[in-house]
Amino acid sequence: MESFASQKKDIKSMTLDELRADMKIQGQPSYKALQIYRWLHRGVSSFEEMTDLSKIVRQFLTEKYYISVARVENKLVSDYDNTIKYLFSFADGQCVEAVLMEYQHGRSICISTQVGCKMGCTFCATGLGGFQRNLTASEMLSQVQAAQKDAGVRISNIVLMGMGEPLDNYNQVIRFLRLVSSQEGMNLGMRHISLSTCGLVDRIYDLAEENLQLTLSVSLHAPNNAIRSRTMPVNRKYPIEELLKACRYYAGRTGRRISFEYAMIDGVNDSDGCAKELAARLKGMLCHVNLIPVNPVREAGYQKSGRERQQAFIRILERAGITATVRRTLGADINASCGQLRRKHLKEGGSVNAICRTD
Repeated sequence: MESFASQKKDIKSMTLDELRADMKIQGQPSYKALQIYRWLHRGVSSFEEMTDLSKIVRQFLTEKYYISVARVENKLVSDYDNTIKYLFSFADGQCVEAVLMEYQHGRSICISTQVGCKMGCTFCATGLGGFQRNLTASEMLSQVQAAQKDAGVRISNIVLMGMGEPLDNYNQVIRFLRLVSSQEGMNLGMRHISLSTCGLVDRIYDLAEENLQLTLSVSLHAPNNAIRSRTMPVNRKYPIEELLKACRYYAGRTGRRISFEYAMIDGVNDSDGCAKELAARLKGMLCHVNLIPVNPVREAGYQKSGRERQQAFIRILERAGITATVRRTLGADINASCGQLRRKHLKEGGSVNAICRTD
């Protein structure tokens, strides 16, 4: 992070109550906190934009705080469905990806929670670039704000399924969720937010106790430990039996249906036997299976399952009483899955401090 971060406070990561308390400590009227908070959640990039505050107050804020901003360094727009893939940079030059998608019910954005990822899933391009650092709550919020401003749209749904493992950055992710859902901020209902995890079991239990009413998406991708451990190293710490036990607890505690993400990899996890084993594992759980034709990652050598195989897999699950669908592919012409744009940027000689703006 920037060197000034140790001297100045990250004001956009503060809740309204925290900002009120801080204003009081700093000798400022606490009522100004609401004005400032609302400006921050409109996406201002400097205190000078807070035009209903006096020059003295704006100068005070500049001396004590900084505003985190996500800058558009590169963007790709799909010719097929208006999907926009962004490469955002932050103050220290680190880059993350986000994807803005258009649906009939509104616009959704898939944002990142970390720069890179530690989890090492073999079918994911993000992990191949290594892990750099966690994002702050303000940096997550800034991705949403930057996309809204750039595209000129109102975002109605947020998916935490970009670069990184959200539950590995638990405290900042929870803070982000509180901020983005606050009435004085974006006021986005939790039922319009999805959080995806590869299966950090202890944190799933923690999240259940938060009772946030968001949608929990679990990247399962295999029906047994043998396949899952081979493709997802996290399974060696949290075997599938422990993961599904935590998922059942989450569904029971929150009353919310679990969405299981299942990447269909040709010849790896897409057989009839895998479908039957998966159905047996999920029997009786409040859940839905979301089949995802795997995105080709050159280093892994994986290929997506064919359409007939996908439909055969679904039929087996449905006969067992488990609802399943194939995820609609958006932005196929721009490689909209996360990790690939950043890796391309780094491969072409761009350091984390390089500018790769194309607009």
